[in-house]
Amino acid sequence: MPRIIYFDCFSGISGDMALGALLDAGLPIETLRETLRRLDIDGWDLYATREVRGSLAGTRAHVVAPEGHIHRNLNDIRAIISAASLPATVIERSVRIFTILAEAEARVHGVAVDQIHFHEVGALDAIIDIVGVVAGLDLLGVEQVFASPLPLGAGWVRAAHGLLPVPAPATLAILASAGAPVTPDETPFELTTPTGAAILAALATFRRPPMRLRAVGYGFGARQTERPNALRVWLGDLDEDDDSARQQGLVLLETNIDDQPAEQVAYAADRLREVGALDVWCTPILMKKGRTGVLLSALVPANLEEAAVDLIMRETTTLGVRRRAIERHVCERDIMEVATPLGTARVKRKWWGGDLIGAAPEYEDCARIAREHGVPLATVYQMVMERVGDRASILAPNG
Repeated sequence: MPRIIYFDCFSGISGDMALGALLDAGLPIETLRETLRRLDIDGWDLYATREVRGSLAGTRAHVVAPEGHIHRNLNDIRAIISAASLPATVIERSVRIFTILAEAEARVHGVAVDQIHFHEVGALDAIIDIVGVVAGLDLLGVEQVFASPLPLGAGWVRAAHGLLPVPAPATLAILASAGAPVTPDETPFELTTPTGAAILAALATFRRPPMRLRAVGYGFGARQTERPNALRVWLGDLDEDDDSARQQGLVLLETNIDDQPAEQVAYAADRLREVGALDVWCTPILMKKGRTGVLLSALVPANLEEAAVDLIMRETTTLGVRRRAIERHVCERDIMEVATPLGTARVKRKWWGGDLIGAAPEYEDCARIAREHGVPLATVYQMVMERVGDRASILAPNG
């Protein structure tokens, strides 16, 4: 079953609240620090404190970053993130979040994206927040992100441009572009920040999925309030055996494309996975007049069909999408961590009828170990697989 996370935003979301919630749900802070040190930026630190707000215990993430007056543009931030030795998905998703922020600021101020110089969201602490959340999701093995409707708050907030109405204009622009659901809330301060909105707009599907819970985390914001100023995350596995999921069924969407660059088709495939497609693949095909093309296929839950079709129409050059109902048999799976002399790596295990019938090392973990120690990737794979059956090497079952 795919590992998923649900952002329960009963009191909104900000970057530091999201980071604190992931730490509270079990993300090791030392592992996160080591990952973030791959960014070529200095002068920051990250630590966490356990706090109790009202009747809730949770975690407050503290990013120590004295820098406050450097205004970076999107190209500056993209260069910092892209140069880091991070998994490709972490780089791509982090850059996408900042791109969403830049595009929203550009719309609000009526200028081109390349003219936007970030203030609050270009500061060092925001880079650590955003890359930290994306890297944290990757370290937790999260494959799909979901979120609740968002309360926004009311009143005024002070920003680099002066006083702004709450919700901040950039926050509303981001949520409008994602078609995100919002809930009425007249709390007299900002509940959902532009950074928090951009994280969810880039990564999340706005619904509560059927799931099997494994952990719950609470992340606190800086403001002390009468109501808990907290974000709650539910970490678990997508329950593909849930009765409601079975009743909804699955749909196979397909379309032929022969007039679009390959990287744009790949981007569409990535976005389909993010909105909840269970599988996406591309097949080379030969079309009329001898033209080469690609068959884009996506397996999606029936309740996500409309969103998936809308994405295909907007992100590809196709003029139509075929669909048919699908049924399937599914193996259970879980994720464990295996210790090797060169480092730890996650392994996906495959179960059928209560029997363990297969295991596969996570590529990103093995590639990182291979690069760090200068050994062939195949050697790392072999080393990990040799220890899958060794109980002494198994660090933490996550399934």
